[in-house]
Amino acid sequence: MTQEGAEQRGVPAPGIIDAVTRALAILGGLLMLAAAVMVTVSVLLRWLFRSGVQGDFEMVQIATAVAVFAFLPYCQIRCGNVFVDTFTLRTPDWLNRNLDRLWDLVYAGFAVLIGWRLMAGGLDAISSRTSSMVLAIPIGWAILATALMALFLALVTLTTALRLGRADR
Repeated sequence: MTQEGAEQRGVPAPGIIDAVTRALAILGGLLMLAAAVMVTVSVLLRWLFRSGVQGDFEMVQIATAVAVFAFLPYCQIRCGNVFVDTFTLRTPDWLNRNLDRLWDLVYAGFAVLIGWRLMAGGLDAISSRTSSMVLAIPIGWAILATALMALFLALVTLTTALRLGRADR
């Protein structure tokens, strides 16, 4: 759904939540851009000198994981998630809004579950000093960052569910 679709679903998101989702999406985009540049440089170095950037795959893995979680809240607040409306094309708007609200609440529940487990995993990775194999980059901070973004995603999905509820009034 586009921004028009998001506005049709209800009232706009609160300013601070919208601003944070935008900032996270920009951060995710910058991380992916940096990863793409690093992969390009690594491939060129391998082609020219038979040796690329050491640990490039580790940095790409970490950057991609963080970027994906950075994009999710923006996608949710803009109603950009993929949905199948085969069975709801002819149903009344009030039913569609209630179904959307239900799925937003389910999504929020899963985001909390994922955030909780990532938080536990991140704290464990920090306490055990888990690091990447080649560069020995501590990975706990990245796991905790994704945990916080998953919990923020839960807040965003609750916001979109409330927004749908206000549209019914």
